Amino acid sequence: MAYRPSKKTRKTLLGGGAVVLLAGLNAPAALSFAEDRYHAYKIDQPAYKAEYGSWERVNIPKEYRTNAIHAALLHTGKVLIVAGSGNDEKNFDEGTFDTVLWDPAENTFQKIPTPEDFFCGGHAQLPDGRLLIAGGTARYEVLDDKVKRAGGGMRVKNENPDKPLKLKKGTVFRSPSGVEYRAKFDVTVPKAKREFEVDYFESGQMKPWKTKVTAAEQRVFVEAVDDGPDAVATDAAQYEIVGLKGKEAANSYGLAEKITMDKQDFQGIRAAYEFDPTAEKYIRVDPMKEARWYPTLVGLEDGRVLSVSGLDDVGAILPGDNEIYDPKTKKWGKGPFHYFPTYPALFLTKGGKLFYPGANAGYGPADKGREPGIWDLKKNTFTKVPGLTDTDQLETAASLMLPPVQDQKVMVLGGGGVGESKKSTARTAVIDLKQDSPAFEAGPDLPQGTRYLNSVIMPDDTVFTSGGSEDYRGRGDSNILKAQSYDPKTNTFKEAAEPTVGRNYHSEALLLPDGRVATFGSDSLYGDKDNTKLGKFEQRMEVYTPPALHRGKDKRPVIGNGPENAERGTTVTYESADADRIATARLMRPSAVTHTTDVEQRSIELGLKKAGGKLSVTVPDDPTLVPPGWYMLFVTDTDGIPSEAKWVKVA
Repeated sequence: MAYRPSKKTRKTLLGGGAVVLLAGLNAPAALSFAEDRYHAYKIDQPAYKAEYGSWERVNIPKEYRTNAIHAALLHTGKVLIVAGSGNDEKNFDEGTFDTVLWDPAENTFQKIPTPEDFFCGGHAQLPDGRLLIAGGTARYEVLDDKVKRAGGGMRVKNENPDKPLKLKKGTVFRSPSGVEYRAKFDVTVPKAKREFEVDYFESGQMKPWKTKVTAAEQRVFVEAVDDGPDAVATDAAQYEIVGLKGKEAANSYGLAEKITMDKQDFQGIRAAYEFDPTAEKYIRVDPMKEARWYPTLVGLEDGRVLSVSGLDDVGAILPGDNEIYDPKTKKWGKGPFHYFPTYPALFLTKGGKLFYPGANAGYGPADKGREPGIWDLKKNTFTKVPGLTDTDQLETAASLMLPPVQDQKVMVLGGGGVGESKKSTARTAVIDLKQDSPAFEAGPDLPQGTRYLNSVIMPDDTVFTSGGSEDYRGRGDSNILKAQSYDPKTNTFKEAAEPTVGRNYHSEALLLPDGRVATFGSDSLYGDKDNTKLGKFEQRMEVYTPPALHRGKDKRPVIGNGPENAERGTTVTYESADADRIATARLMRPSAVTHTTDVEQRSIELGLKKAGGKLSVTVPDDPTLVPPGWYMLFVTDTDGIPSEAKWVKVA
């Protein structure tokens, strides 16, 4: 039951000041004021907080406020908040890219030099605790009515087997009819491939050597030098590269299928970096083969990372060219070929297969790559699973592996129609992947149709969900100021305290080591109900404290001295004066979240023994359940009160 003050208390709250206001204001305004004051009083009461939890705004000095597009928890306990250009084309044009490192324990902030525009890249935790960040923005989109110059993809060919071709941004390509186009980026085309062929006469004697040269190629986006439709090219053609001479000119040229004045989408970059939490800086590693904007990066059981989907360097969605990063060599290799819409949710399951619940965050046709299924990376097969309703509303849906991961259940929550659709669904569904023929089953509905729902696994095996909006990017003042907690055991939602800051597109939430949930960002398209005022990026941060921390703030169990490293299949022991009342132990992988997509978070049940003021926990011997890396160790007592986390590195 929520706390309800007596009639006398309410009368006191709404006393003298309210009477004066009622005389000077119209009745609806006065009533609204009175309701707001009563609500503020109600949610500040200890009994209310112990039942529903509470929210608190984070005090951020002005110089550290940023457009939080990505957020990742590091094993130092700090949170990396990455904006890049922050969906601000002015920042992009000026080369102003932003990263802020927040220490929630001390509430301190620092700026991190940001070498690339990581806006809308991908990220994943690495075994040594570094964060891999790959992809981002090479160029902002230009909408149909804003396109002034024809543009498109140019395949640059190099037939010279002895030397790569290096072209600078601004290099001019000339069509057979004399129309000129400029490269919008630097481009390097590798050397052509030279092969020697040997043939034989019928007598068995060897013929002279033959040399076969296969041209190398690289794509670059080009734009007409002059404004207007005269530069539109609808037929495939070969283009001269202006300024090249001699052998280089003879061996090099451009090929384009068509150059149009259609909408020009965002374009991705190939750059990849590791963020070092100890040195607190970005470190460049080998770039990806493909440029990617809106990719998903998912960690595999051996510590490698699979990079999937994204818009390429000319703004086209990749047809299925996926790559795998090896943190030992710092290099990328070819991954299994499969098409997904951008930012697909992909979860590592027992046995090493990836499960795709259909949730994604955007680009791609409505009739391709939207159905959920199980992806076997080794065989490169994709097996669809049935049972999910509202399958036309999986874009901007939330999804996660329900705790604990041993149960192998995946949940989908909410979502909306493809693109700028007004559709949204309250549907939730759960699939049990342990079944011989897994299929989704309906879960409890959300309070209303919800896109961009933030969902966070908690130490007590519940899922905290908050925010979102009913319409695309909060259109029509549709932000949802509600939160709820989902219990997988009972398959029910329970109401939670309401947030005060709306969260929709470009928002994030993650679990902190102290057991609270931090929320960031939001990028409303409009700022009013009538959609007449442009929206403003939400730079406020808000932190949710769950009810258990209010009920047990003075009796939280404590994990004492013990090892910082643990191997799978082994038991490690920690001192704890609270050992006798501990009920569960969990390893929780830190989040790396963007665009409602967090494929990193997972909660692993540990074997638990208690004796003589000590806790012994056993880590499962299965890398597909416990991929290598840093984890938060939480214990929860018989009253559901969690400890603060102890960081443990699992190898």
